Formats: sequence, C-alpha cells, structure tokens
Amino acid sequence: MEQIKLSVERGESKIIIGNKFLAVKTLIPDSSVFIITDSNVALHYLVDFPKFPTYIIEPGEGSKNLEVVSNVSRWLLEEGADRSSFLLGIGGGVVCDLAGFVASTYMRGIDFAFVATTLMAQVDASIGGKNGVNLDGYKNIVGTFNQPKFVLCPDEMLRTLPREEYTNGFAEIVKHSLIADREMFEYLEQNADGLKAYYPSVINHLVKRSVDIKASIVHADEQERGERKILNFGHTWGHAVEKVTGLSHGMSVSIGIEFAARLSVARGLLDNRDYMRIMNLLRDLNLPICIKENPMRIFEALTKDKKKTMNHIDFILLKGIGKVSIERLPFDEIRSFIEEK
Repeated sequence: MEQIKLSVERGESKIIIGNKFLAVKTLIPDSSVFIITDSNVALHYLVDFPKFPTYIIEPGEGSKNLEVVSNVSRWLLEEGADRSSFLLGIGGGVVCDLAGFVASTYMRGIDFAFVATTLMAQVDASIGGKNGVNLDGYKNIVGTFNQPKFVLCPDEMLRTLPREEYTNGFAEIVKHSLIADREMFEYLEQNADGLKAYYPSVINHLVKRSVDIKASIVHADEQERGERKILNFGHTWGHAVEKVTGLSHGMSVSIGIEFAARLSVARGLLDNRDYMRIMNLLRDLNLPICIKENPMRIFEALTKDKKKTMNHIDFILLKGIGKVSIERLPFDEIRSFIEEK
C-alpha cells in the first residue's frame, strides 16, 4: 500500500494506492454518510458497500449534468443530509466528478471522498480537486475546485472493468509520462504487456507515479493559473473529439496526444523519432491515433472550449518526451495546420 498526501490552500487530500476496497469502512465517519455510485459498480460491489443510503446513477457521461445534480441534491435533502454529512463517491470519473460537485455545492459544501474504481479515475479524474458537470455536451463547463478528504484506489476493482474502460486509463498514464517523466515513458515501453495483462506490480507502480506527478503539479498550481495547464496535454483537441464523435474520454485523449505531438513536430519542438516512439507506444497499448471524422467539425468544437481566451487557446506542446511548453495559439494558426494536413 502507498499513501500520497496532496496539500493545497483549500485543504489536504490523502491518496491511498493498492489497498482493498473494504478498507473504505475504516476511513469514513461512523454516521451521516451518503453514497453515490453507478449501476455498473453496484452490480459487482453493492453488497460490500458500507451500510449507508446510496444513490445509483446511470453510467456514462450522460449522467454528468445539472439535472442529475438537482436530483441527487434533492435526494440528500429528503434523506436528512446536513452540513455535517459526508458524501462518498464510489465509481469512475463520472461518479467522482458528480459527487465532488454535489458535495461542493450542497448547503454550500460538505466533506466528501472517493473510491476510484476505474484506472482513469485512479490516475487522473479523482485526483486534484476539479469537480464539474457538462453543459449541452461541452465538458465540465460548470464546476468547482475542492479537494476530497481521501481517494482510495483499490487495484482489485480494476479486474471487473470492461476491457475498453480499462484501456481508457492508459491514455492518461501516457500523458503523465510525456509531460513530466521520460523514465516513466521508457518503463511503459518495456512493460506495456504487463499493464495490459493487469499485473498488480505494474499497475500500482504506474498509478503511484501518475498520482505523484499530478499531485506535485496541483500542489504548485491548484486553480490552473499556470503550471497546472500542462495536465491538459492531449485534452484540448481530445475534448473536442469527444464532443463531436462521442468517443470515450481515454480514446479521445489518445487522438489529442497524436494531434498535439504532430503539431509539436510542425512547430519544430519535437523530432520525428520521438513522435514515432509515442505513436508506437499508443498502438502497443491499443489506443487510437486517428479517426474518420472531418477535422473542421472538431475544430469548431475546439473554438467553444472553456479554456479559450478570445481568439486564442493555450495548447500544450512537446519539446521532447518528458518536456512540455505552454503555447498560446491563435485559432487561425490551428485552422491552417489542419488544412495543410
């Protein structure tokens, strides 16, 4: 078991890696706990949940909206939750985002924590204090910064994931290696088969390293005013892909990584050899690097990204494996790059 502490101005979060799911019962209060989960998690694990009121949502991005926030908040009110209550999200990224947002806004904020049941949630979505919901299909337009009291990352829960959902998390692991740790990238090259085969030693090593990287970045810049922007590598284009195509988040981020890497080569920041190494790793991990979609449709979605500033957007580009640069690019330049493809 590994434990990492994330300390920021808004509080301290404890991330626990490799412990068993049942350990959650020792981490939560003895009373006034309320649980949010989805039907997929409930199917496998509801019998083992702590015995507290539980709200079950439908799985997937379709549940990450203000209507569901209202429904959950109304349920909390009807169940007698007050400012001293504790909200526990047990699930993947959607459950964690939703639970964190509800907890941050219900009665102006109650304590909360997560059990991250997907690889995506363990290495990214549950870490860092970003909580949000979508608006009209656009990602995380309404949200808060607020840290969970703890995040539990049990490796045994990953084995009940559908293969595609498990693979989704690989994209975020690759992202962390590309923005901050060349040695981690080389480890991935050497251990791709072990990651795909659910080897606990490989999984826990990569989850811990991803959490270390993200926690250090969030510690330095909790509200994404500077350094935290580098965590958006692969996401700027990837979120637009997700909006237009409905492709899963991890697969969309993989497409976004390819786009950002290719743009980095075009701007003379990344050499072709490293670009090909990145593409080979994505392929080895069964992640996509291209899609059949009109790139101008994706570009139009990009222009509505919440991170844009007037006619510019901050794009995270690679200066090498493990090194990034934050570049403020005009939309006209991105359009020209797409048209030249």
